[in-house]
Amino acid sequence: MAICLNNLKSEIKTLEKLFTKSHEIFQIVNASVDELTCRFISKNGKKYDIHANITETYPHTPPVWFAESEETNITNAIQLLSNTSGLDNHVINQGSVSGSVQATDRLMKELRDIYRSDSFKRNIYSIELVNDSIYEWNIRLMSVDPDSALHNDLLMLKEKEGKDSILLNIIFKETYPFEPPFVRVVHPIISGGYVLLGGAICMELLTKQGWSSAYTVEALIMQISATLVKGKARIQFGATKSQYSLARAQQSFKSLVQIHEKNGWFTPPKEDG
Repeated sequence: MAICLNNLKSEIKTLEKLFTKSHEIFQIVNASVDELTCRFISKNGKKYDIHANITETYPHTPPVWFAESEETNITNAIQLLSNTSGLDNHVINQGSVSGSVQATDRLMKELRDIYRSDSFKRNIYSIELVNDSIYEWNIRLMSVDPDSALHNDLLMLKEKEGKDSILLNIIFKETYPFEPPFVRVVHPIISGGYVLLGGAICMELLTKQGWSSAYTVEALIMQISATLVKGKARIQFGATKSQYSLARAQQSFKSLVQIHEKNGWFTPPKEDG
């Protein structure tokens, strides 16, 4: 029992460091070994408090969560938090469970908006959820500026390989929309266009400093399309497909961000001006 109590105290201290009272999404307002009070802050600035009673059966059972608000996103969070099991019962892991509710709501809304959008209806791009996960999307960019060399390359790609699109992979974190998603080119291999080794894309917009929670996924897709053309992207026919991978893309993007943080960003701009 003493070990459990010490672990709980340690977890609470870690949570208080991670989610301070000035955190923009999720705050630990009060915390003791018996009770937690947490605060969600929605994108319009509205605050929602939720409470947890930590019982004697913790961590074999999750804390007992409740809230005054009956709004859907809060009742969904309470339901998720109340039905965890195993390691997810620990309060240190429940922070990420609750943080994901807001991201899920936003992504579901964005998906609905995309299905209604003109760009989607005109087949400029298509979307597929990877393994039915709202946190990972495959985007097929099927139309770029018709006056660009990349447009002609896409026509040739269709002739040579029967594929008529650039496949992008977008991975969202539970902190979305307050942090940017990770975007990479999966196929074909591209030179220029600000595409890095491994398929990552060099855009300030995709960094924490350049990102804004006001950006939408559709705006991001259209901006990537414009950036590829602006950077004179060309398809590398006959290139080794294994050049691109998630691990390589993440590493090259991380290195690039470190360089730009020291030297500043020059091209491409956040938006195509």
